Amino acid sequence: MTYLELAAGLVLLLLGGDLLVRGAVALAARLGLSPLLIGLTIVGFGTSTPELVTSINAALAGAPGIALGNVVGSNIANIGLILGLAALIAPISVARGEFRRDAVWLLAATLVGLGLAQVGVIGRGAGAGLLVGMAAYLVWAYVSDRRNTAQAVLAPQDTDAVLPRPRHPAVALLLVVGGIAATVWGAHLLVGAAMTLARGWQVPEAVIGLTLVAVGTSLPELATSVMAALRRQGAVAFGNVVGSNIFNLLGILGATALLHPLRVPAGIAAVDVWVMLAATLALIGVAVTGWRIRRAEGAVLLALYVAYIAAMALRGGA
Repeated sequence: MTYLELAAGLVLLLLGGDLLVRGAVALAARLGLSPLLIGLTIVGFGTSTPELVTSINAALAGAPGIALGNVVGSNIANIGLILGLAALIAPISVARGEFRRDAVWLLAATLVGLGLAQVGVIGRGAGAGLLVGMAAYLVWAYVSDRRNTAQAVLAPQDTDAVLPRPRHPAVALLLVVGGIAATVWGAHLLVGAAMTLARGWQVPEAVIGLTLVAVGTSLPELATSVMAALRRQGAVAFGNVVGSNIFNLLGILGATALLHPLRVPAGIAAVDVWVMLAATLALIGVAVTGWRIRRAEGAVLLALYVAYIAAMALRGGA
C-alpha cells in the first residue's frame, strides 16, 4: 500500500504541476502580464509548487529532514539531472544580460542557504528574511526587464510552443485550481509514503528527502525542460532551472521556516549544501564558457548527478 501511495503521489505531483503551469501561463497571458512574470514566476516558480507544498507538509508533520532535503536535493537535481538531460538532448544558448542578473541572485541565495544550514536551525526570522529577499528579487528583476525592454526568461512564443494555452480564461482558471488540488494531494501522499519507507528501511529522513522526494517533486521541471529541449527552446529549459532554484531557496525555504522552524540535519549541513553550492558554480561555469551549454557539458552534469545519487545510496545504507 505504501508503494501505491508513493506512485500515486508522484503521478499527482507531475499531473498537478503540469496543469498548474499550463493554466497559470494561459491566465497570465490573458491578463496581459509581462514576459518576465510569465516566464520567471509562472513557469519557473509554478513548476516548484510541488516542492513548496511538500516541504511545508513535511515540516508540519515533524520531518525537517524531508522538508530541507527536498529543497537542497531539488536544486541539485534541477542542475545535474534536468539541465544536464536538457543540454544532452539539444545544446542550450544562454542570454548574457539576463543570466548576469539572475546568476548573481542564484549564487547569493545559495550562499545564504549554505550559511543558514551551518547555524543549525532555520527560524522564523530567517524565513521572513528569505521571503523579503524573494520579493526584492521579483521587483528588481521586473524593473530591470522594463528598463532594458528585453525578453526575460521566457518569450511569449516559447510559452505557446511548450505550454499550449486554452481558448477561454475559465478553462485556464479551472486548470490552475485542478493543478493546485492535485499538487496538494500528491504531496500529502508522497510525504506520508516517504516517511513510512524511511522508518521501514531505517534510512535517515534527510536522505529520502534529498533523493526520492526531491526528484519526485522536480518532475514538473523535468517534464517542462525536456519538452523545451525537444522543441529546441533551450532558453525555456535554462530559465526554468534558474528560476526554480531561486524560488526553492528564497520562497520555499523561507515560507517553510516561517511556518515551522527547521532543525538542519547534520548530514545536510556537512555535505549536501556544499554539493548544492558546487552544482550552482558548475551551472555558472558551463553557462559562461561560450554562453552555450553543450551536449558534452550536459553529459558531465548528468554523470555527476548520478555519482551523487550513488553516494547518497551508500550513505543511507551505512
